[in-house]
Amino acid sequence: MKKVIEGSMAVAEAVKVCRPHVISAYPITPQTHIVENLSQFVADGELKAEFLNVESEFGAASVVLGASATGARAYSATTAQGLLLMVEVLFNIAGLRLPVVITCTNRAVSAPINIWNDQQDAMTIRDSGWIMLFAEDNQEAADMHLQAFKIGEHPEIMLPVMVNMDGFILTHAFEPIEFIDQKMADEFLPPFKPELYLTPKNPLTFGVLAEPDWYMETRYRLQKAIEASTDMIEEVADQFKKTFGRYQGGLVEKYRLDGAETVIVSMGSVVGTIKEVVDALRDKGKKIGVLKIRTFRPFPKEAIYDALKNVKNVIVMEKAISLGATGILYDEIKAALYGKPSQPKVSGFIAGLGGRDIPKESIMKVIEKGEAGISDNVFVDLKENLIGGK
Repeated sequence: MKKVIEGSMAVAEAVKVCRPHVISAYPITPQTHIVENLSQFVADGELKAEFLNVESEFGAASVVLGASATGARAYSATTAQGLLLMVEVLFNIAGLRLPVVITCTNRAVSAPINIWNDQQDAMTIRDSGWIMLFAEDNQEAADMHLQAFKIGEHPEIMLPVMVNMDGFILTHAFEPIEFIDQKMADEFLPPFKPELYLTPKNPLTFGVLAEPDWYMETRYRLQKAIEASTDMIEEVADQFKKTFGRYQGGLVEKYRLDGAETVIVSMGSVVGTIKEVVDALRDKGKKIGVLKIRTFRPFPKEAIYDALKNVKNVIVMEKAISLGATGILYDEIKAALYGKPSQPKVSGFIAGLGGRDIPKESIMKVIEKGEAGISDNVFVDLKENLIGGK
């Protein structure tokens, strides 16, 4: 059944059919509608779950950590400063190997205060040990949640998963959404039954003190688990397609790469606009394509090299930066290509920070600049009058 609904509602509907036992959140724009709808489902008896509206995002993350440790399927949602307030707990959730799922409605980070979209929030916590997925549209965002629980809860993975969707651009946009049937969801995502969990019947200790003789091995095992999730992400995407008839997951999406000499690499909702530009240029005979990064952690370096190895120009467009260094995705794309037999020219562009529009005209300028030579850390559409011409 397909309905035109808001992106936040689509995510709430998808989370509902995942049958979480515990949902905890602190409302923050633009995440609010997701948890508002979920709390309504619980209040109306449509979803049998505990909904805890806590005093802060630190509390929300702590609640889902505790719930997951007792064997409950746990979910939360947040954004921007709220996500950063969770950081200490996010590292603990990953270190404890708890398959919590969080939706991050990507938003700019203060200061200055800005509630609009970029991806600086999620990219800032990229080293916390979470699997990180990025959605281009609301159907993909909704479908990713079923896959997120299935990937994270697999006995060989047992890792938390963050589903990222652009704030306002997706969360508040109305699109036709294919609703997920509960019976089919139950067949795809069985009940969560972890091998180890906290219960008075079998006392265990999670998160013990790890002295220098022990700690490094825990990080090694965590790294290996994240690497191993690469195959699981692809496998679950295939299972999702087999069950629901659409491929809405995996590591990357190749769009019109056949014979492409120039490829734009990006992630999130801006990919839709980039595809329209590429379609128009292809109609004029230009050999250009798009590589969408669906999975940022684990970083799919082999899939990226395979997609870009025969390309002349790689243009990375992203909505985040490691201040004092360079674009984060840009840097990781270069690292994925470093030392390989084929070395395409790679340029990096920062665009859309704080919700600034990225029109097709700006993408066209980026393509022209990226093909003319190597561009490094170029901020797109800067207003020269506001920066003194520097």
